Amino acid sequence: MVTRRNFLAYTSFSMALAALGLTPEALAAQRLKLGKVSAFSFEWLVQLAETQAKSPFIPPETVPENILANINYDIYRKIIYNPDYALFGKTASRFPVTFFSVSGLHHTPVKMSVVENHLAQEIIQDIGYFSLPNKTPGVLPKIKGNVFTGFRVLENQQVLETHPDKDWVSFLGASYFRAVGELGQFGLSARGIAINTVYNGEPEEFPDFTHFWFETPEGDSNRLVVYALLDGPSICGAYRFVLQRTKGVVMDVDCSLFLRRDVGRFGIAPQTSMFWFSKIAKGSASDWRPEVHDSDGLALWTGHGEHLWRPLNNPLQIQVSAFSDNNPRGFGLMQKERNFNAYLGSVGYERRPDLWVETRGEWGEGSVQLVEIPTDDEIYDNIVAMWVPKEPAVAGSQHQFSYRLHWLADEPFPSSLARCGATRLGRGGNPGAYPPSGVRKFMIEFSGKVLDELPVDAKPEAVLWASRGSFDGVKVEKSPGDNKRWRAFFDLHSQGKEPVELRLYLKNAEKTLSETWIYQYLPFESSPRPLQGI
Repeated sequence: MVTRRNFLAYTSFSMALAALGLTPEALAAQRLKLGKVSAFSFEWLVQLAETQAKSPFIPPETVPENILANINYDIYRKIIYNPDYALFGKTASRFPVTFFSVSGLHHTPVKMSVVENHLAQEIIQDIGYFSLPNKTPGVLPKIKGNVFTGFRVLENQQVLETHPDKDWVSFLGASYFRAVGELGQFGLSARGIAINTVYNGEPEEFPDFTHFWFETPEGDSNRLVVYALLDGPSICGAYRFVLQRTKGVVMDVDCSLFLRRDVGRFGIAPQTSMFWFSKIAKGSASDWRPEVHDSDGLALWTGHGEHLWRPLNNPLQIQVSAFSDNNPRGFGLMQKERNFNAYLGSVGYERRPDLWVETRGEWGEGSVQLVEIPTDDEIYDNIVAMWVPKEPAVAGSQHQFSYRLHWLADEPFPSSLARCGATRLGRGGNPGAYPPSGVRKFMIEFSGKVLDELPVDAKPEAVLWASRGSFDGVKVEKSPGDNKRWRAFFDLHSQGKEPVELRLYLKNAEKTLSETWIYQYLPFESSPRPLQGI
Protein backbone atom coordinates (compact mmCIF):
# COMPACT_ATOMS: atom_id res chain seq x y z
CA MET A 1 0.00 0.00 0.00
CA VAL A 2 1.27 3.46 -0.87
CA THR A 3 0.63 6.00 1.87
CA ARG A 4 0.14 9.67 1.18
CA ARG A 5 3.47 10.46 2.83
CA ASN A 6 5.34 7.84 0.78
CA PHE A 7 3.71 9.01 -2.41
CA LEU A 8 4.61 12.65 -1.84
CA ALA A 9 8.15 11.57 -1.10
CA TYR A 10 8.21 9.66 -4.36
CA THR A 11 8.27 12.68 -6.68
CA SER A 12 9.84 16.10 -6.60
CA PHE A 13 7.56 17.56 -9.26
CA SER A 14 5.17 19.35 -6.93
CA MET A 15 4.90 22.49 -9.05
CA ALA A 16 4.34 20.48 -12.20
CA LEU A 17 1.72 18.38 -10.41
CA ALA A 18 -0.14 21.54 -9.46
CA ALA A 19 -0.07 22.59 -13.11
CA LEU A 20 -1.59 19.24 -13.95
CA GLY A 21 -4.32 19.85 -11.42
CA LEU A 22 -3.16 16.79 -9.45
CA THR A 23 -3.20 18.14 -5.91
CA PRO A 24 -1.73 16.10 -3.04
CA GLU A 25 -5.28 15.23 -1.99
CA ALA A 26 -6.14 13.97 -5.48
CA LEU A 27 -2.92 11.98 -5.68
CA ALA A 28 -3.53 10.44 -2.30
CA ALA A 29 -7.02 9.47 -3.40
CA GLN A 30 -6.00 7.80 -6.65
CA ARG A 31 -2.74 6.40 -5.19
CA LEU A 32 -1.15 5.73 -8.58
CA LYS A 33 2.53 6.44 -8.89
CA LEU A 34 3.36 8.87 -11.67
CA GLY A 35 6.60 9.63 -13.50
CA LYS A 36 8.12 12.83 -14.76
CA VAL A 37 6.17 15.60 -16.45
CA SER A 38 6.40 16.29 -20.18
CA ALA A 39 4.50 18.41 -22.70
CA PHE A 40 1.74 16.68 -24.66
CA SER A 41 -0.66 17.47 -27.51
CA PHE A 42 -2.25 15.50 -30.33
CA GLU A 43 -0.12 17.46 -32.80
CA TRP A 44 2.98 16.32 -30.90
CA LEU A 45 1.75 12.71 -31.05
CA VAL A 46 1.20 12.94 -34.81
CA GLN A 47 4.73 14.29 -35.22
CA LEU A 48 6.08 11.47 -33.05
CA ALA A 49 4.34 8.87 -35.24
CA GLU A 50 5.66 10.49 -38.42
CA THR A 51 9.21 10.61 -37.07
CA GLN A 52 9.07 7.06 -35.71
CA ALA A 53 7.81 5.74 -39.06
CA LYS A 54 11.03 6.90 -40.69
CA SER A 55 13.03 4.55 -38.47
CA PRO A 56 13.11 0.74 -38.54
CA PHE A 57 10.47 -0.96 -36.47
CA ILE A 58 11.59 -2.03 -33.01
CA PRO A 59 9.39 -4.82 -31.59
CA PRO A 60 7.97 -4.01 -28.16
CA GLU A 61 9.39 -5.74 -25.12
CA THR A 62 7.33 -8.65 -23.85
CA VAL A 63 7.19 -10.58 -20.60
CA PRO A 64 8.72 -14.06 -21.15
CA GLU A 65 5.97 -16.59 -21.76
CA ASN A 66 7.38 -19.06 -19.23
CA ILE A 67 6.81 -16.51 -16.46
CA LEU A 68 3.16 -16.18 -17.47
CA ALA A 69 2.49 -19.83 -18.26
CA ASN A 70 0.41 -20.37 -15.11
CA ILE A 71 -1.91 -17.43 -15.87
CA ASN A 72 -4.25 -19.32 -18.16
CA TYR A 73 -7.64 -18.07 -19.31
CA ASP A 74 -9.51 -19.29 -16.22
CA ILE A 75 -7.02 -17.66 -13.84
CA TYR A 76 -6.85 -14.51 -15.94
CA ARG A 77 -10.62 -13.98 -15.67
CA LYS A 78 -10.34 -14.00 -11.87
CA ILE A 79 -7.56 -11.43 -11.55
CA ILE A 80 -8.76 -8.37 -9.63
CA TYR A 81 -7.47 -4.84 -10.17
CA ASN A 82 -7.41 -3.02 -6.83
CA PRO A 83 -10.00 -0.20 -7.13
CA ASP A 84 -7.85 1.96 -4.86
CA TYR A 85 -5.49 2.32 -7.82
CA ALA A 86 -8.11 3.23 -10.43
CA LEU A 87 -7.30 6.19 -12.63
CA PHE A 88 -9.81 8.98 -11.92
CA GLY A 89 -11.12 6.89 -9.04
CA LYS A 90 -12.72 8.63 -6.04
CA THR A 91 -12.80 11.94 -7.88
CA ALA A 92 -15.45 14.04 -9.62
CA SER A 93 -14.84 12.08 -12.81
CA ARG A 94 -17.82 10.07 -13.98
CA PHE A 95 -15.77 7.26 -15.52
CA PRO A 96 -12.96 5.59 -13.55
CA VAL A 97 -10.37 3.60 -15.53
CA THR A 98 -8.77 0.32 -14.49
CA PHE A 99 -6.24 -1.88 -16.24
CA PHE A 100 -5.69 -5.44 -17.50
CA SER A 101 -2.62 -7.38 -16.45
CA VAL A 102 -0.20 -9.44 -18.50
CA SER A 103 -1.11 -13.11 -18.87
CA GLY A 104 -0.40 -16.18 -20.95
CA LEU A 105 -2.75 -14.68 -23.56
CA HIS A 106 -1.43 -11.10 -23.47
CA HIS A 107 2.23 -10.69 -22.69
CA THR A 108 3.09 -7.33 -24.34
CA PRO A 109 2.84 -4.48 -21.79
CA VAL A 110 1.50 -1.09 -22.87
CA LYS A 111 2.54 2.28 -21.50
CA MET A 112 -0.15 4.45 -19.91
CA SER A 113 -0.07 8.18 -19.13
CA VAL A 114 -2.41 10.80 -17.70
CA VAL A 115 -2.76 14.26 -19.30
CA GLU A 116 -4.03 17.60 -18.06
CA ASN A 117 -3.38 21.15 -19.26
CA HIS A 118 -1.19 19.76 -22.08
CA LEU A 119 1.15 18.10 -19.59
CA ALA A 120 1.56 14.32 -19.31
CA GLN A 121 2.86 11.92 -16.70
CA GLU A 122 3.43 8.24 -17.31
CA ILE A 123 1.80 5.87 -14.84
CA ILE A 124 4.35 3.76 -12.98
CA GLN A 125 2.97 0.24 -13.31
CA ASP A 126 3.13 -2.38 -10.57
CA ILE A 127 2.00 -6.02 -10.48
CA GLY A 128 0.99 -5.26 -6.89
CA TYR A 129 -2.06 -3.42 -8.22
CA PHE A 130 -3.50 -6.87 -9.05
CA SER A 131 -4.55 -9.79 -6.87
CA LEU A 132 -6.38 -13.11 -6.99
CA PRO A 133 -9.47 -13.94 -4.89
CA ASN A 134 -8.96 -15.91 -1.70
CA LYS A 135 -8.68 -19.68 -2.18
CA THR A 136 -7.85 -19.26 -5.87
CA PRO A 137 -5.01 -21.66 -6.75
CA GLY A 138 -1.86 -20.05 -8.07
CA VAL A 139 -0.12 -16.75 -7.42
CA LEU A 140 0.71 -13.80 -9.62
CA PRO A 141 4.37 -13.86 -10.68
CA LYS A 142 6.80 -11.25 -9.38
CA ILE A 143 7.23 -9.00 -12.41
CA LYS A 144 9.11 -5.73 -12.42
CA GLY A 145 8.36 -2.95 -14.87
CA ASN A 146 5.30 -2.48 -17.05
CA VAL A 147 2.51 -5.04 -16.60
CA PHE A 148 -0.59 -3.32 -18.10
CA THR A 149 -1.83 -4.79 -21.39
CA GLY A 150 -4.99 -2.72 -21.81
CA PHE A 151 -7.67 -0.80 -19.96
CA ARG A 152 -11.38 -0.72 -19.24
CA VAL A 153 -13.66 2.27 -18.61
CA LEU A 154 -16.25 1.68 -15.89
CA GLU A 155 -19.80 3.02 -15.74
CA ASN A 156 -19.38 5.09 -12.56
CA GLN A 157 -17.66 5.36 -9.22
CA GLN A 158 -20.14 3.05 -7.50
CA VAL A 159 -19.56 0.31 -10.06
CA LEU A 160 -15.83 0.60 -9.36
CA GLU A 161 -16.48 -0.70 -5.84
CA THR A 162 -19.30 -3.17 -6.49
CA HIS A 163 -18.86 -4.55 -10.04
CA PRO A 164 -15.33 -3.68 -11.20
CA ASP A 165 -15.78 -5.87 -14.30
CA LYS A 166 -18.80 -3.87 -15.55
CA ASP A 167 -17.09 -1.72 -18.17
CA TRP A 168 -18.59 -0.01 -21.19
CA VAL A 169 -15.36 0.26 -23.20
CA SER A 170 -12.23 -1.88 -23.19
CA PHE A 171 -9.00 -1.86 -25.21
CA LEU A 172 -7.01 -5.09 -25.06
CA GLY A 173 -4.63 -6.88 -27.42
CA ALA A 174 -2.88 -5.39 -30.47
CA SER A 175 -5.21 -2.58 -31.64
CA TYR A 176 -8.48 -4.26 -30.67
CA PHE A 177 -11.21 -2.51 -28.69
CA ARG A 178 -14.93 -2.98 -28.06
CA ALA A 179 -17.92 -1.36 -26.39
CA VAL A 180 -21.36 -2.30 -25.13
CA GLY A 181 -24.34 -1.30 -27.18
CA GLU A 182 -27.59 0.15 -25.89
CA LEU A 183 -28.69 -3.37 -24.87
CA GLY A 184 -25.81 -3.63 -22.39
CA GLN A 185 -23.91 -6.47 -24.06
CA PHE A 186 -20.43 -6.79 -25.57
CA GLY A 187 -20.09 -8.50 -28.92
CA LEU A 188 -17.99 -7.73 -31.97
CA SER A 189 -14.71 -5.78 -31.83
CA ALA A 190 -13.19 -2.86 -33.69
CA ARG A 191 -9.52 -2.40 -34.54
CA GLY A 192 -7.27 0.55 -35.07
CA ILE A 193 -6.07 -0.84 -38.41
CA ALA A 194 -6.08 -4.04 -40.48
CA ILE A 195 -2.92 -4.89 -42.42
CA ASN A 196 -2.96 -7.57 -45.16
CA THR A 197 -6.01 -9.44 -43.86
CA VAL A 198 -6.22 -12.48 -46.16
CA TYR A 199 -4.04 -10.99 -48.88
CA ASN A 200 -2.20 -13.11 -51.47
CA GLY A 201 -0.92 -15.58 -48.90
CA GLU A 202 0.95 -12.91 -46.93
CA PRO A 203 0.84 -13.15 -43.13
CA GLU A 204 -1.54 -10.69 -41.53
CA GLU A 205 0.14 -7.99 -39.47
CA PHE A 206 -1.28 -6.92 -36.11
CA PRO A 207 0.20 -3.56 -35.07
CA ASP A 208 -0.01 -2.70 -31.37
CA PHE A 209 -1.26 0.29 -29.49
CA THR A 210 1.97 0.77 -27.52
CA HIS A 211 1.09 3.83 -25.43
CA PHE A 212 -2.19 5.38 -24.25
CA TRP A 213 -2.71 8.88 -22.85
CA PHE A 214 -5.86 9.66 -20.81
CA GLU A 215 -7.06 13.25 -20.75
CA THR A 216 -8.29 14.22 -17.30
CA PRO A 217 -12.10 14.69 -17.58
CA GLU A 218 -13.76 17.91 -16.54
CA GLY A 219 -16.05 16.97 -13.67
CA ASP A 220 -19.00 14.71 -14.34
CA SER A 221 -18.53 14.68 -18.12
CA ASN A 222 -20.18 11.96 -20.23
CA ARG A 223 -17.06 11.61 -22.36
CA LEU A 224 -13.46 10.49 -22.01
CA VAL A 225 -10.66 11.44 -24.41
CA VAL A 226 -7.94 8.86 -25.02
CA TYR A 227 -4.90 9.15 -27.30
CA ALA A 228 -2.89 6.21 -28.62
CA LEU A 229 0.33 5.50 -30.49
CA LEU A 230 0.10 2.61 -32.97
CA ASP A 231 3.26 0.82 -34.06
CA GLY A 232 4.01 -2.16 -36.27
CA PRO A 233 6.44 -3.40 -38.93
CA SER A 234 4.58 -1.60 -41.74
CA ILE A 235 2.99 1.38 -40.01
CA CYS A 236 3.10 3.96 -37.27
CA GLY A 237 0.09 6.07 -36.37
CA ALA A 238 -1.45 8.56 -33.95
CA TYR A 239 -5.06 8.17 -32.75
CA ARG A 240 -7.48 10.30 -30.80
CA PHE A 241 -10.61 8.64 -29.39
CA VAL A 242 -13.46 10.64 -27.88
CA LEU A 243 -15.51 8.04 -25.99
CA GLN A 244 -19.09 9.05 -25.18
CA ARG A 245 -21.67 7.15 -23.14
CA THR A 246 -25.05 7.68 -24.77
CA LYS A 247 -27.93 5.21 -25.05
CA GLY A 248 -25.13 3.01 -26.39
CA VAL A 249 -21.58 4.18 -27.04
CA VAL A 250 -20.32 6.69 -29.59
CA MET A 251 -16.63 7.09 -30.44
CA ASP A 252 -15.14 9.87 -32.53
CA VAL A 253 -11.88 8.68 -34.07
CA ASP A 254 -9.16 10.76 -35.75
CA CYS A 255 -6.05 9.01 -37.00
CA SER A 256 -2.89 9.98 -38.87
CA LEU A 257 -1.09 7.00 -40.40
CA PHE A 258 2.45 6.77 -41.77
CA LEU A 259 3.62 3.72 -43.73
CA ARG A 260 7.08 2.21 -43.33
CA ARG A 261 6.57 -0.20 -46.24
CA ASP A 262 4.04 -1.15 -48.89
CA VAL A 263 0.75 -2.67 -47.69
CA GLY A 264 -1.35 -4.85 -50.00
CA ARG A 265 -4.70 -4.64 -48.17
CA PHE A 266 -4.90 -1.44 -46.10
CA GLY A 267 -8.00 -1.80 -43.92
CA ILE A 268 -9.43 1.40 -42.41
CA ALA A 269 -11.98 1.35 -39.53
CA PRO A 270 -11.96 -2.48 -39.44
CA GLN A 271 -14.49 -4.55 -37.53
CA THR A 272 -14.13 -8.18 -36.46
CA SER A 273 -17.07 -10.44 -35.62
CA MET A 274 -18.28 -14.04 -35.45
CA PHE A 275 -20.80 -15.79 -37.70
CA TRP A 276 -21.27 -19.54 -37.38
CA PHE A 277 -24.79 -20.17 -38.72
CA SER A 278 -28.21 -18.56 -38.96
CA LYS A 279 -31.69 -19.34 -40.25
CA ILE A 280 -30.37 -18.99 -43.82
CA ALA A 281 -28.45 -22.27 -43.78
CA LYS A 282 -27.46 -24.66 -41.02
CA GLY A 283 -25.55 -27.92 -41.29
CA SER A 284 -27.40 -31.01 -40.08
CA ALA A 285 -27.15 -31.46 -36.27
CA SER A 286 -24.29 -28.96 -36.02
CA ASP A 287 -25.73 -27.43 -32.84
CA TRP A 288 -28.98 -27.51 -30.89
CA ARG A 289 -29.53 -23.75 -31.16
CA PRO A 290 -31.32 -22.23 -34.19
CA GLU A 291 -28.72 -19.47 -34.73
CA VAL A 292 -25.24 -18.59 -33.41
CA HIS A 293 -23.60 -15.32 -34.40
CA ASP A 294 -22.44 -11.94 -33.09
CA SER A 295 -23.46 -10.30 -36.39
CA ASP A 296 -25.69 -11.56 -39.19
CA GLY A 297 -25.10 -9.05 -41.97
CA LEU A 298 -23.21 -6.12 -43.45
CA ALA A 299 -25.10 -2.87 -44.02
CA LEU A 300 -23.81 -0.20 -46.41
CA TRP A 301 -24.86 3.37 -47.18
CA THR A 302 -23.15 4.31 -50.41
CA GLY A 303 -21.84 7.65 -51.55
CA HIS A 304 -24.78 8.07 -53.93
CA GLY A 305 -27.30 7.27 -51.20
CA GLU A 306 -28.23 3.61 -51.75
CA HIS A 307 -28.80 1.40 -48.69
CA LEU A 308 -27.59 -2.20 -49.10
CA TRP A 309 -28.02 -5.26 -46.88
CA ARG A 310 -25.72 -8.27 -47.29
CA PRO A 311 -26.42 -11.35 -45.08
CA LEU A 312 -23.25 -13.09 -43.89
CA ASN A 313 -22.03 -16.56 -44.89
CA ASN A 314 -19.91 -19.21 -43.23
CA PRO A 315 -18.19 -20.46 -46.40
CA LEU A 316 -16.20 -23.63 -47.04
CA GLN A 317 -13.23 -21.57 -48.15
CA ILE A 318 -12.18 -17.99 -47.51
CA GLN A 319 -14.25 -15.47 -49.46
CA VAL A 320 -13.42 -11.78 -49.95
CA SER A 321 -16.13 -9.50 -51.35
CA ALA A 322 -15.49 -5.88 -52.39
CA PHE A 323 -18.22 -3.25 -52.71
CA SER A 324 -16.76 -0.37 -54.69
CA ASP A 325 -17.75 3.16 -53.71
CA ASN A 326 -16.72 6.80 -53.73
CA ASN A 327 -16.95 8.72 -50.45
CA PRO A 328 -19.12 6.15 -48.64
CA ARG A 329 -21.49 7.51 -46.03
CA GLY A 330 -21.17 4.52 -43.73
CA PHE A 331 -21.03 0.77 -43.23
CA GLY A 332 -21.17 -1.72 -40.41
CA LEU A 333 -21.70 -5.26 -39.17
CA MET A 334 -25.21 -5.60 -37.77
CA GLN A 335 -27.10 -8.02 -35.54
CA LYS A 336 -30.55 -7.77 -37.14
CA GLU A 337 -32.21 -10.71 -35.36
CA ARG A 338 -33.22 -9.44 -31.86
CA ASN A 339 -35.56 -12.23 -30.74
CA PHE A 340 -34.31 -14.52 -27.95
CA ASN A 341 -36.27 -17.42 -29.44
CA ALA A 342 -34.11 -17.19 -32.55
CA TYR A 343 -31.06 -18.20 -30.46
CA LEU A 344 -32.35 -19.97 -27.30
CA GLY A 345 -28.87 -19.73 -25.77
CA SER A 346 -27.69 -18.15 -22.52
CA VAL A 347 -24.98 -15.77 -23.80
CA GLY A 348 -27.18 -12.95 -25.07
CA TYR A 349 -26.66 -13.09 -28.83
CA GLU A 350 -29.94 -11.17 -29.25
CA ARG A 351 -28.36 -8.26 -27.33
CA ARG A 352 -25.05 -8.06 -29.22
CA PRO A 353 -24.37 -4.52 -30.49
CA ASP A 354 -24.32 -3.27 -34.05
CA LEU A 355 -21.22 -1.33 -35.02
CA TRP A 356 -21.71 1.42 -37.59
CA VAL A 357 -18.87 3.45 -39.13
CA GLU A 358 -20.03 6.96 -39.98
CA THR A 359 -17.41 8.46 -42.29
CA ARG A 360 -16.24 12.04 -41.82
CA GLY A 361 -14.67 14.13 -44.56
CA GLU A 362 -13.59 12.90 -48.00
CA TRP A 363 -12.61 9.22 -48.12
CA GLY A 364 -12.34 9.12 -51.90
CA GLU A 365 -12.53 6.00 -54.03
CA GLY A 366 -12.16 2.50 -52.66
CA SER A 367 -14.30 -0.36 -51.45
CA VAL A 368 -15.88 -1.77 -48.35
CA GLN A 369 -14.35 -5.24 -48.20
CA LEU A 370 -15.92 -8.19 -46.42
CA VAL A 371 -13.78 -11.18 -45.42
CA GLU A 372 -15.61 -14.40 -44.52
CA ILE A 373 -13.54 -17.28 -43.10
CA PRO A 374 -14.76 -20.85 -42.48
CA THR A 375 -15.44 -21.85 -38.87
CA ASP A 376 -17.19 -24.68 -37.05
CA ASP A 377 -17.37 -23.09 -33.61
CA GLU A 378 -18.52 -19.85 -32.00
CA ILE A 379 -15.19 -19.26 -30.25
CA TYR A 380 -13.53 -17.93 -33.42
CA ASP A 381 -13.90 -14.49 -34.96
CA ASN A 382 -14.21 -15.23 -38.65
CA ILE A 383 -15.70 -12.05 -40.15
CA VAL A 384 -13.90 -8.79 -41.02
CA ALA A 385 -15.37 -5.65 -42.62
CA MET A 386 -13.22 -2.61 -43.50
CA TRP A 387 -12.72 0.25 -45.93
CA VAL A 388 -9.84 -0.25 -48.38
CA PRO A 389 -8.76 2.87 -50.34
CA LYS A 390 -8.27 2.50 -54.08
CA GLU A 391 -5.02 4.46 -53.92
CA PRO A 392 -2.10 2.07 -53.24
CA ALA A 393 -0.72 2.15 -49.70
CA VAL A 394 3.00 2.56 -50.35
CA ALA A 395 6.01 3.10 -48.12
CA GLY A 396 6.46 6.73 -47.13
CA SER A 397 2.81 7.69 -47.73
CA GLN A 398 0.63 9.50 -45.20
CA HIS A 399 -3.09 8.98 -44.58
CA GLN A 400 -5.61 10.82 -42.40
CA PHE A 401 -9.08 9.53 -41.58
CA SER A 402 -11.88 10.71 -39.32
CA TYR A 403 -14.97 8.70 -38.47
CA ARG A 404 -17.56 8.08 -35.78
CA LEU A 405 -18.31 4.61 -34.41
CA HIS A 406 -21.87 3.92 -33.22
CA TRP A 407 -22.32 0.91 -30.92
CA LEU A 408 -26.12 0.62 -30.97
CA ALA A 409 -29.01 -1.79 -31.50
CA ASP A 410 -29.73 -0.62 -35.06
CA GLU A 411 -28.28 1.54 -37.80
CA PRO A 412 -28.12 5.20 -36.73
CA PHE A 413 -29.19 6.34 -40.23
CA PRO A 414 -31.66 3.73 -41.52
CA SER A 415 -33.20 3.91 -44.97
CA SER A 416 -36.59 5.61 -45.32
CA LEU A 417 -37.53 2.76 -47.66
CA ALA A 418 -38.65 -0.70 -46.58
CA ARG A 419 -35.82 -2.58 -44.93
CA CYS A 420 -34.64 -6.14 -45.42
CA GLY A 421 -35.54 -8.70 -42.80
CA ALA A 422 -34.92 -12.43 -42.71
CA THR A 423 -33.36 -14.35 -45.58
CA ARG A 424 -34.26 -18.03 -45.88
CA LEU A 425 -33.09 -20.72 -48.33
CA GLY A 426 -34.84 -23.93 -49.18
CA ARG A 427 -35.23 -26.68 -51.76
CA GLY A 428 -36.14 -25.36 -55.18
CA GLY A 429 -38.98 -26.50 -57.38
CA ASN A 430 -42.60 -27.29 -56.54
CA PRO A 431 -43.76 -28.98 -53.30
CA GLY A 432 -44.10 -32.75 -53.66
CA ALA A 433 -41.96 -32.90 -56.79
CA TYR A 434 -38.50 -34.42 -56.92
CA PRO A 435 -36.10 -31.49 -56.34
CA PRO A 436 -34.35 -30.56 -59.57
CA SER A 437 -30.56 -30.36 -59.63
CA GLY A 438 -29.00 -26.93 -59.25
CA VAL A 439 -32.16 -25.15 -58.06
CA ARG A 440 -32.44 -23.25 -54.79
CA LYS A 441 -35.47 -21.37 -53.43
CA PHE A 442 -35.01 -17.98 -51.73
CA MET A 443 -37.36 -16.00 -49.48
CA ILE A 444 -36.50 -12.46 -48.38
CA GLU A 445 -38.65 -10.42 -45.99
CA PHE A 446 -39.19 -6.65 -46.13
CA SER A 447 -40.97 -4.27 -43.78
CA GLY A 448 -41.43 -0.54 -43.39
CA LYS A 449 -43.83 2.38 -43.53
CA VAL A 450 -43.60 2.67 -47.32
CA LEU A 451 -45.08 -0.86 -47.61
CA ASP A 452 -47.69 -0.24 -44.91
CA GLU A 453 -49.04 2.71 -46.89
CA LEU A 454 -49.41 0.91 -50.22
CA PRO A 455 -52.90 0.92 -51.78
CA VAL A 456 -54.91 -2.23 -51.21
CA ASP A 457 -54.65 -3.22 -54.85
CA ALA A 458 -50.89 -2.54 -55.11
CA LYS A 459 -48.77 -5.37 -56.52
CA PRO A 460 -45.09 -4.82 -55.68
CA GLU A 461 -42.55 -6.42 -57.98
CA ALA A 462 -39.16 -7.94 -57.27
CA VAL A 463 -36.32 -6.53 -59.39
CA LEU A 464 -33.68 -9.29 -59.59
CA TRP A 465 -30.14 -9.65 -60.91
CA ALA A 466 -27.65 -12.53 -60.78
CA SER A 467 -24.02 -12.81 -61.87
CA ARG A 468 -24.94 -16.15 -63.48
CA GLY A 469 -27.92 -18.51 -63.66
CA SER A 470 -31.61 -17.81 -64.22
CA PHE A 471 -34.79 -17.24 -62.20
CA ASP A 472 -38.29 -18.57 -62.10
CA GLY A 473 -41.15 -18.70 -59.60
CA VAL A 474 -40.68 -14.99 -58.79
CA LYS A 475 -43.47 -13.55 -56.67
CA VAL A 476 -44.06 -10.91 -53.97
CA GLU A 477 -46.79 -11.26 -51.36
CA LYS A 478 -47.89 -9.91 -48.01
CA SER A 479 -46.82 -12.29 -45.28
CA PRO A 480 -49.83 -14.29 -43.99
CA GLY A 481 -50.68 -13.51 -40.39
CA ASP A 482 -48.41 -10.45 -40.31
CA ASN A 483 -49.69 -7.39 -42.13
CA LYS A 484 -46.45 -5.53 -41.41
CA ARG A 485 -44.25 -7.73 -43.59
CA TRP A 486 -43.95 -8.58 -47.23
CA ARG A 487 -41.84 -11.33 -48.72
CA ALA A 488 -40.25 -12.02 -52.08
CA PHE A 489 -39.76 -15.55 -53.44
CA PHE A 490 -37.70 -16.83 -56.34
CA ASP A 491 -35.95 -19.99 -57.52
CA LEU A 492 -32.36 -19.68 -58.69
CA HIS A 493 -31.16 -22.14 -61.35
CA SER A 494 -27.38 -22.42 -61.40
CA GLN A 495 -24.92 -25.18 -62.25
CA GLY A 496 -21.40 -25.57 -60.90
CA LYS A 497 -19.82 -24.62 -57.60
CA GLU A 498 -18.79 -21.03 -58.26
CA PRO A 499 -20.45 -18.35 -56.07
CA VAL A 500 -23.44 -16.48 -57.48
CA GLU A 501 -23.82 -12.77 -56.68
CA LEU A 502 -27.48 -11.72 -56.27
CA ARG A 503 -29.32 -8.40 -56.00
CA LEU A 504 -32.98 -7.73 -55.27
CA TYR A 505 -35.22 -4.79 -54.41
CA LEU A 506 -38.95 -4.11 -54.48
CA LYS A 507 -40.73 -1.55 -56.65
CA ASN A 508 -44.29 -0.53 -57.41
CA ALA A 509 -44.65 0.82 -60.95
CA GLU A 510 -41.58 3.06 -61.22
CA LYS A 511 -41.31 3.77 -57.49
CA THR A 512 -38.54 2.03 -55.51
CA LEU A 513 -40.01 0.59 -52.31
CA SER A 514 -37.10 -1.04 -50.52
CA GLU A 515 -33.41 -0.97 -49.80
CA THR A 516 -31.34 -3.41 -51.85
CA TRP A 517 -30.72 -6.98 -50.72
CA ILE A 518 -27.43 -8.42 -51.96
CA TYR A 519 -26.14 -11.91 -51.31
CA GLN A 520 -23.36 -14.29 -52.27
CA TYR A 521 -24.93 -17.70 -52.81
CA LEU A 522 -22.49 -20.58 -52.32
CA PRO A 523 -23.85 -23.72 -54.04
CA PHE A 524 -21.45 -25.99 -52.17
CA GLU A 525 -22.34 -24.74 -48.68
CA SER A 526 -23.79 -28.06 -47.43
CA SER A 527 -20.41 -29.82 -47.29
CA PRO A 528 -18.51 -30.35 -43.99
CA ARG A 529 -16.69 -27.28 -42.73
CA PRO A 530 -13.01 -27.08 -41.73
CA LEU A 531 -12.09 -25.38 -38.46
CA GLN A 532 -10.67 -21.91 -39.04
CA GLY A 533 -10.89 -18.43 -37.61
CA ILE A 534 -8.93 -15.30 -36.91
